[in-house]
This record gives sequence, structure tokens and C-alpha cells, in this order.
Amino acid sequence: MQLSGRGVICVRGGREVFSGLDFEAVSGEAVAVTGRNGSGKTSLLRLIAGLLIPAGGTIVLDGGDADMTLPEQCHYLGHRDALKSALSVAENLAFWADFLGGQRFDAAESLAAVGLEHAADLPAAFLSAGQRRRLSLARLLTVRRPVWLLDEPTNALDAAGQDMFGGLMRDHLARGGLIIAATHAPLGIESRELRIGGTA
Repeated sequence: MQLSGRGVICVRGGREVFSGLDFEAVSGEAVAVTGRNGSGKTSLLRLIAGLLIPAGGTIVLDGGDADMTLPEQCHYLGHRDALKSALSVAENLAFWADFLGGQRFDAAESLAAVGLEHAADLPAAFLSAGQRRRLSLARLLTVRRPVWLLDEPTNALDAAGQDMFGGLMRDHLARGGLIIAATHAPLGIESRELRIGGTA
């Protein structure tokens, strides 16, 4: 499986964020997208996820599921945790599983993998910032998709949480998945760098 972009142009608010961008990632590979604030790291992830439309160029996934679109084969994890505070941890995970569709994996096992099994019945409003991020990570495990698009994924995670997430990323890559992560900090796993230029 290979995800590639050729000559990608991103325009937001009438401003060209970047142009002529080429990139690729293959199964088992992580790519760390770096660059200063405003250079287009998040925009690139959103283009791949289908949340923005390229102003030019192409983004293609070869070797994926031919019956699914690229966005349907992606997990987009933004830098903010998309949680409903009034719902419990388990209910938030069930909401995302229903929304995303596809084959589900055991939610309890997913929560255990991120260290939140003890908080399944706790309202999300009571979670710390690090716990909220762990809950967001659990949805990557509950509905499996081959492409992980991660925006500052270690945000709010302590050292133990970063180690845990490093293990989850390595497992995903070992299963043939690929990761593209916008980050200012080291991912904690072996990765190739894609630096985006641009103005702040």
C-alpha cells in the first residue's frame, strides 16, 4: 500500500499555504510532517482526510480497499480531542464506533490498551487532558483503518502515555498500516521527515 501526493496545492482563505508538494508513505512507514506554525502541516492532513479540497495536484492511495474512498480508509486524529463531555468514556467510544462504521474491535480491550479501563463509566467531563487524549487514541483501535493521520498526537501525554502510544504506533505499522503525523516533537518511533515550508 502506498499513499502519495503529487504537485499538491493548498489554498485557505484565499492564501496559498503551500504548492507543488510531493510526498509518499508506504505500508509499515511513519512520516513526520514538520515545519513552523502556519506552514500547512494540519492542512496537509486535512487534505488527505478529505476535509479540505486540494486547489491542485493529486492525492492517491494505491493498494488499499478498491471499494472504499481514501477518507474511508483514514483515521484523522486532530490536535483537539473530539469528545462529548456529558457521555461516559465507554459511550464516547461507542459513538465513534457507530459514526465511523466498519468492523469493530472490542471496546474494553481498546480502553485497556490506552490505560482507561478503570474509567469506562466516568463522564468524559471529568477526564484530565492526558486521559482525554488517551480516549481519542482508543478509537484508532476500536475501528481499524490502515492510514493514521495524526495532528500533534502526543499532545498532553505524559512520559508513560508517550511510551504507550509509541507501542500502539509500532503495532499499527507492523500490521501493514502507515502513519502521517504533523508534529513539533519526536514521535518516539522511527520515522521519515517531510518538512513543509511556508510563512507563519
